[in-house]
Amino acid sequence: MSQRHPPEDMLFDHATGALADPLGLLVATHLTLCPECRGETRRLEAVGGALLDQIDPTPLAPGGLDRLLARLDESAPQSAPQSAPQSALGPRPAATIDFKGLIPEPLLSHVQGSQWRKVNAGIDEIQLPCAAPGMTAQLLRIRAGASVPRHGHHGREFTLVLAGGFSDHRGRYGRGDLTVADSALTHTPVADRDQDCYCLAVVDGGLRLAGPIGRMVSLFWKF
Repeated sequence: MSQRHPPEDMLFDHATGALADPLGLLVATHLTLCPECRGETRRLEAVGGALLDQIDPTPLAPGGLDRLLARLDESAPQSAPQSAPQSALGPRPAATIDFKGLIPEPLLSHVQGSQWRKVNAGIDEIQLPCAAPGMTAQLLRIRAGASVPRHGHHGREFTLVLAGGFSDHRGRYGRGDLTVADSALTHTPVADRDQDCYCLAVVDGGLRLAGPIGRMVSLFWKF
């Protein structure tokens, strides 16, 4: 069971539908792994519903419904496109990578059909399409015992462990754990020695690679 959870404001925004992707995808995937946060989300949804019930309805102006329906008719497409584009984080085609049950939904639908890109000898990544300005989202595979180059953060980094685990100077993070790093933190995550670590990383503002190795890696790995 997860021991580390999203901040309460993120859960609240997710429960009210205000948390946009890719953070919405991150929290939704965490909820599949964390019964405690699923229960808290249901509670927040109930609170939000109760608050809505207390709001007095506003009477609709005469003819307002007819005008709204007319505007919807005007904006509706006349014919469906031959090939509708997928949403920014829409599901991909059938899987060509066998994740062996390691990657849960809803993330699994977004990485089906993707191919790993090698970052270095110990790290592979799948970049997820991301419409949010200044943010990146990646599925990472950190090989057993491998480390991520020492780095800091220009903004915040949200990392959800999907399988295996990793450690840094703050402790160990296992399946379902969600860790948040801010601009004050510099760390070197290291995967467990007995199993590859799979994690979803969402970065707001980019990473700041430290040291000569980090600067060399930055030439090939663009955050």
